[in-house]
Amino acid sequence: MSTTADLFAWDDGVLVRRKVTQCALSRVCGGCGASLGRPIAFVGAAAEVARNEFHAPPLHATCADDVRRRLDPGWDVVLTSGFEYVRPAADDLDKEPRFRPNSLIG
Repeated sequence: MSTTADLFAWDDGVLVRRKVTQCALSRVCGGCGASLGRPIAFVGAAAEVARNEFHAPPLHATCADDVRRRLDPGWDVVLTSGFEYVRPAADDLDKEPRFRPNSLIG
């Protein structure tokens, strides 16, 4: 059984909000914690891909494969060269921070 203990933004498979924010503001990978370059990868369910908003933080493309393998092989991967970090407003139905990729790649 593979462990998720060493995934930077997750604790026992659950996103840690403080780490998610750190990934956004410091531009570090949610998988390994190292600085991000390009392309940037996001992983998520089909509904997240369809609305182009992800709860999981940005990742290196190789880390995205590792995160999917460990947490949910059914997640899709979206590659981008940039993103916006969306903090929930008081009236948002979704109270979790989200990432909106821009400049999608292929």
